[in-house]
Amino acid sequence: MTEPARTTETAEDRDRRLLAWLGAGMLAGGSPVHEAEDDVREVARALGHPNAQVTCMPTGVMVALAPGRATALERVEGGIRLDQVADVASLVAGLRAGRTTADEALARLATLRAQPHRYTRVGLPVGVVLSAVGIALILTPVGSSVLFAAVLAPVTVLLLLLSRSSRAVRTLVPLAASFATSVAAFTAASAGWVEAPLWTLVAPIAVILPGATIVTGLTELAAGSMVAGTGRLAHGTLQMLLFALGVGGAAGLLRVDAALLDPARPVGLGWWAPLLGVVVVTVAISLMESLPPHVVPWVLLTVLATYLAQAVGQEVLGMRWAGAFVGALVAGLAASLVEFVRPELPRAVAFLPSFWLLVPGSLGLISVAQADISPAVAAGAVWEVTLVVVALALGVAVGANLASPLRGAARRTGLVHLLGRWRRGRA
Repeated sequence: MTEPARTTETAEDRDRRLLAWLGAGMLAGGSPVHEAEDDVREVARALGHPNAQVTCMPTGVMVALAPGRATALERVEGGIRLDQVADVASLVAGLRAGRTTADEALARLATLRAQPHRYTRVGLPVGVVLSAVGIALILTPVGSSVLFAAVLAPVTVLLLLLSRSSRAVRTLVPLAASFATSVAAFTAASAGWVEAPLWTLVAPIAVILPGATIVTGLTELAAGSMVAGTGRLAHGTLQMLLFALGVGGAAGLLRVDAALLDPARPVGLGWWAPLLGVVVVTVAISLMESLPPHVVPWVLLTVLATYLAQAVGQEVLGMRWAGAFVGALVAGLAASLVEFVRPELPRAVAFLPSFWLLVPGSLGLISVAQADISPAVAAGAVWEVTLVVVALALGVAVGANLASPLRGAARRTGLVHLLGRWRRGRA
C-alpha cells in the first residue's frame, strides 16, 4: 500500500486501486481470504461496481471492476498491527455506508504503515515478556515455570528484532528460538529448578508459534478457499516442524533423561493463576499491537469470555477438542457483541486477541516434539491436537455464520451507526 507514481487517474482506476489496497490491508491483518473477498465486494457494490471480481491470496489480491476489465494487483508486504486493522475496518464500514469517500480512504491507506507505534520503546520487549508470563500462568501455573518464562522471553525479543532486517534470520527464528529455550528448559529441569520442561519451554516462544496460521488455513479450506487454505496449512505445519526440530535437537544434544519428558501438565498455583494469566496476556497484546487504553477493557471482556467458555466446555464434556470448539464459537459471538456495543471497536480487533488463547500452538508443539523425541507415546498426542485444530476451525466458522445475520441486520437498520453517534454524543 504505497503511493505509486502516476499522471492522470480515472475514477475507475482510483476505485480499482482502492479496492486492492483494502483487500491487502485486511489480508495483512490476518483475515481469511474468503472474508476479505466478501468485504471488498461489498465495498465495490457501494462504489457502484456490482460485478467486481476479487481474488485474494495470503500474499496478494487481484481486483477487476467487471469481467474482462483491467485488473489491479497488490502484494501483501508483511503483517500490520491491531490498531491498523481497526483503521482498515473503519474505512470498510465508512465506504460501505457512504460516510467516507474513495479519495479520503486512499489518503488514509497510503499512510497506514507509517503510523507510529503508541508504545515505541516498550511495546515489543515488555509485551513479549508479559505474554510469556501470562501464557505460563495459563499453561503451567507453577512459580518456577512462570519465572523461567520471564527470564527466557528476551531471547524471543532479540530474535524478533534481528528478523526484521534479514529474511535468512526470519526463516531460522523458529528453529533458533525453540533450540535455545529447550536447552535452557532441559538444563533447568535436570538441575531440579523447573518441572515438565516440555510444557515449560512453550511460554517464552508462544508469541511466535504458528497455531493461528494453521487454524486460519483450515478455516479457509472449510470455506472452499482451497489454494489459500492449503498454502497456509503447509506453511504453518513446516513452521511447527522447525520448532519441533529445535526441541529434538536440544534433547539429543543434552541426552535428556526420558523421565524428564513426561507430558503431564504441572499445576502448582491456585485457580486464580489462569485468570490472572488472561489479564496479563491481554495487556501484553495491547502493548505489542499498539491498542489505545480505552479499548483494552473490551478486548479483555472478549478474551475472558473465550477462556471461560473453553474451560467450561472442556470440563463439562471432558474433551479438549470440545472446549476448543466452544471457546472459538463464543469468541466470534462475543467479538460481534462488543462491536455492536462499541462500533468504534471492529470485530476483528476484539476477536484476534481471543484467538491467542485458542490456537493450538502450544499443544501442537508439545505433540510434535513428543513424536520427535519419543515416537512410542506420540500417536495419541498428535491425534488429539489434530482434533483440537479441526474443532477450532469448525468453531470459528460456526461462530462467524451465527454472528453474520446479527451484524447484517444491525447494518441494514443503521443501529450500529446510530448507537455509535449516541455514544459519541454522550462523551
